[in-house]
Amino acid sequence: MRVGNNAYKQLQLDIYGELMDSVYLFNKYGTPISYDLWIHLRRLLNWLCENWHRERRGHLGDPGRAAPFRLFEDDVLGGARPRPARRGPAGVPGRPERWMRERDVMYEEIMTRGWSPRRQAFVQQYGGEAIDASALLMPLVFFVSPVDPKMLRTLDAILRPPREGGLLSDSLVYRYSTKDFADGLTGNEGTFNMCTFWLVEALTRAGRTDRRRLEEARLIFERMLGYANHVGLYAEQTGGTGEALGNYPQAFTHLALISAAFNLDRTLNEAR
Repeated sequence: MRVGNNAYKQLQLDIYGELMDSVYLFNKYGTPISYDLWIHLRRLLNWLCENWHRERRGHLGDPGRAAPFRLFEDDVLGGARPRPARRGPAGVPGRPERWMRERDVMYEEIMTRGWSPRRQAFVQQYGGEAIDASALLMPLVFFVSPVDPKMLRTLDAILRPPREGGLLSDSLVYRYSTKDFADGLTGNEGTFNMCTFWLVEALTRAGRTDRRRLEEARLIFERMLGYANHVGLYAEQTGGTGEALGNYPQAFTHLALISAAFNLDRTLNEAR
């Protein structure tokens, strides 16, 4: 069992993309945001333009060595969700040209330096060869097409068992391989439930044009349901003998479950 978490010491930037997307949706479908709130958001965007190049960690909080760039942070500045960076609310000032320029630089950098020709997959960090379950989010946040050849190869790499360099064990997904790099924690890593539901959704989206991937998504989802407890809740991780590990219940896991279930059900109905 692993004890401890050094995430509070880390610079993680992924939350800003989530924030900007939430603001965009609230402004569109809820209450138009105020000028003062926009000024605060504009300050955050400008800070990100100046700081996204710094060494930092990904949202999965790998506590090992610092990486020059983590793949999940394509979300920053709306890199994966560009809508909020296009403009502010009607009538308020901003610098959309700068934000869009930084977004484009970030996107091109990830697509070139984040891809490993040797592994045939998007990798955890530039210059590395380790793969990471965070890559499963790329089609989920509309960063790449779910049927982009590079994304499909990344899916195939993740679907391999750990002994073959992948992250899948009996339909459950590890967030990364601790054999590929030292993450600074003792003890064994369990599979990450949230990441398994990400895999289901990524396969579902790819399955709209490939029935085999859709069936694989359905099978993994049904197996995953068997790891919930008697009231249908999940912990952060699942241990080697099926025990719940880590934070319990974990909200992130259940959000991923809802999203995977919704998309899988809709796609299966469309395929009938």
